[in-house]
Amino acid sequence: MADPAAPEPPRRAAVSVVIPCLDEETAIGPCVAAVRAHGVGEVVVVDGGSADRTAERAAVAGARVVVERRRGYGRAMQAGIAAISPGAGVVLFIDGDGSDRPEMIPAVLEPIERGEADLVLGSRLEGPREPGSLSPAQIAAGRLTGLLLRLRYGVRSTDMSPFRAIRRDALDRLGMREETFGWNLEMQMRAAAAGLRILEVPVGQRRRAGGVSKVSGDLAAALRAIWVLSRTFVRLAVRIPPRRQV
Repeated sequence: MADPAAPEPPRRAAVSVVIPCLDEETAIGPCVAAVRAHGVGEVVVVDGGSADRTAERAAVAGARVVVERRRGYGRAMQAGIAAISPGAGVVLFIDGDGSDRPEMIPAVLEPIERGEADLVLGSRLEGPREPGSLSPAQIAAGRLTGLLLRLRYGVRSTDMSPFRAIRRDALDRLGMREETFGWNLEMQMRAAAAGLRILEVPVGQRRRAGGVSKVSGDLAAALRAIWVLSRTFVRLAVRIPPRRQV
């Protein structure tokens, strides 16, 4: 039974949440409910054309469902952004498979709410991490990306977690274009080149509760992900020069 004296969570009506998913009916309902419990203004679930009841369960849990049948993580994210309220001041991204920890939402949002950051990245490699929640390829990709970003743009990061939040006006200025799962990397590169205030906070990771990973589900998928990320970094590093120091 809830404690009547317990304080209510802060209302975050200006926060819009985007959750991409595909065939994750087991996890999506609890995920949406846990996210909404933080008082966010809206939850938009982008369903990639699931063959199961993912869209139905997301809607029952209180999300607005957008269907984007074209494959590509970046396409799903852009569809979600296009669907959020025009009045949104902050956009929060989180996966719907149960691996991201919704209880860490305040830690991700508060630096932006305090005016200390424009982009907050959740690091899965820092904080409580369940055994087996990240594959060796995911860990290696995060470390490698952190090294490349530091060498090219002088910013520190340890991960490319999908769990992140950004000011809406800053996101609009970035000009995101990537249509694959290199989308998260592109955001970090463009944000660094634009001189945004970037902060990384530990969020940890759980084992996924539903669906099958489209990136790290097997060795072939992991190798394909590393190849796409490496190619994306090289391509964008040429197009997006580091910010000049005045």
